[in-house]
Amino acid sequence: MTAERLIFRASDFDYPLPVERIAQYPLPDRAASRLLVLERAGGTVRHAQFHDIVGLVAPEDVLVLNTSRVIPARLHGMRDAGSGMRGPGGTAEILLVRELSDRTWLAMGHPGGKLKPGRRVTFGGDSAVEIVEMLGGGLRRVKFVGALDAGATLAKYGETPLPPYIRRPPGPDDRERYQTVYATHDGSVAAPTAGLHFTRQLLERVRARGTAVAMLDLHIGPGSFKPVEVEDLVDHPMHAEAYAVSEAAATTINERREAGGRTWAVGTTVVRTLESCADERGAIRAGTGETSLFIHPPYAFRAVDRLLTNFHLPRSTLLMLVCAFGGYEQVMRAYREAIAQGYRFYSYGDAMAIV
Repeated sequence: MTAERLIFRASDFDYPLPVERIAQYPLPDRAASRLLVLERAGGTVRHAQFHDIVGLVAPEDVLVLNTSRVIPARLHGMRDAGSGMRGPGGTAEILLVRELSDRTWLAMGHPGGKLKPGRRVTFGGDSAVEIVEMLGGGLRRVKFVGALDAGATLAKYGETPLPPYIRRPPGPDDRERYQTVYATHDGSVAAPTAGLHFTRQLLERVRARGTAVAMLDLHIGPGSFKPVEVEDLVDHPMHAEAYAVSEAAATTINERREAGGRTWAVGTTVVRTLESCADERGAIRAGTGETSLFIHPPYAFRAVDRLLTNFHLPRSTLLMLVCAFGGYEQVMRAYREAIAQGYRFYSYGDAMAIV
């Protein structure tokens, strides 16, 4: 294995991907996905099925899941024409990111140049938002000003926020399939996709071997899909995301690791949460907060021993995190092999285990 470089540029994480490799629909069976297994020690790659994860996770290990639930955060409406103009202003899209206070949310909007403070977007006779403030980075503060609050508006008008590389409108099945079977707490605008492969039966098989399962929350924002547009990684701004780790989860993770077990992070969101909550010895501290941790090579992991993840976009912070964990050269070589072997990529695609 070659020594890792110390300085990386965003362009180092580019790779060519045939468009037909981008999964547009989930498989009928969640657990039928393929699983590429990358061994960090020697860079060996082997090909398996996702249900083989039962044999990879040892009885003494702990599997850590993100239970954040995707909300129907995308809203389509009509914008007003603005001051001094008559008639409607055309269509608009609002993507809710995070609740700030009563009726006020952090959001993104399109067309961005038309959605300035004071403008309104109406979703029906009973719901509208007013743009309150521009915050930079494509974000703005909006306030619900109609009869319906945010929850009622999303229930009536909201759409599953499929990522932009899925080039079709969301269907009724996406409400269930773009969601893990263990999703519990509303708050994400993107699914923790590594967990989409698990069925309840598969999780029971993991537990039956003696493996512990711990739950935490990290509410995923749209920054997950934002490419790194600057060459110098230090200059990339990470949007903050809210997390919560319970005392029970922290205790389970710490006890298993202290006894010699390994911590499996199911997804990059779990990695970022655990690394944000870990002390210098790698022990997890319970609590709530926000993290804008940007993990890229080189990075010394303190709390995570194994990673289960999907295949990620070029120049994405997610791919950079995976390369930091699995080794840049090894991960990029594994991606090339996955493309050659016909793996399905991105949210509804296949999975990768780094052990």
